[in-house]
Amino acid sequence: MTQTTTERLYSFEEYLAYNDGTDSRYELVDGKLERMNPPTFRHLLLAKFLEQTFDTEINRLSLPWLCFREAGVRTGWRKSRLPDVYVVTAEQVIEFLDESAVCQSAPILVVEVVSPDSIKRDYRYKRSEYAALEIPEYWIVDPIESKITILLLSEGLYEEKEFSGSQQIVSVTFPEIALTVEQVLSAGNVS
Repeated sequence: MTQTTTERLYSFEEYLAYNDGTDSRYELVDGKLERMNPPTFRHLLLAKFLEQTFDTEINRLSLPWLCFREAGVRTGWRKSRLPDVYVVTAEQVIEFLDESAVCQSAPILVVEVVSPDSIKRDYRYKRSEYAALEIPEYWIVDPIESKITILLLSEGLYEEKEFSGSQQIVSVTFPEIALTVEQVLSAGNVS
């Protein structure tokens, strides 16, 4: 369960500098710090698999892009989220190399892995924030429902397509990646 831990509103700059002396991670939601629960191992395995898959494709195509796991994205004036995985251009990172790992402009693609305490956040709140930021492609990987939803920005709103089972995922950002939902979700298992 996510906990709001502040009694006052924080600016984006205060959020970047915030340190409570613990390893806790926070998102900034309308000026309030919301502590994020540690992810499950399944969650981490899925995010790692997708990060490695995207990195492989970026390298194969020699794209000037970077893929990050659990770095931040500024989504508004007093808002910042911690997506599980995102892809940005190298140019978006250059001027912030020695600052907090929070992207200041829209990534090319964002992935959220759903966990029991993030269902509403991933499907509703982040969806609207990512659309407002004009992130072109948003993946919702849902191991609870055994599906992956790909949302593509069109005229300011997301058009969504759900994939399940042995269906091959169709990505505009990575059109040559040949992955099924089963392949992605099986990456969350340990054999």
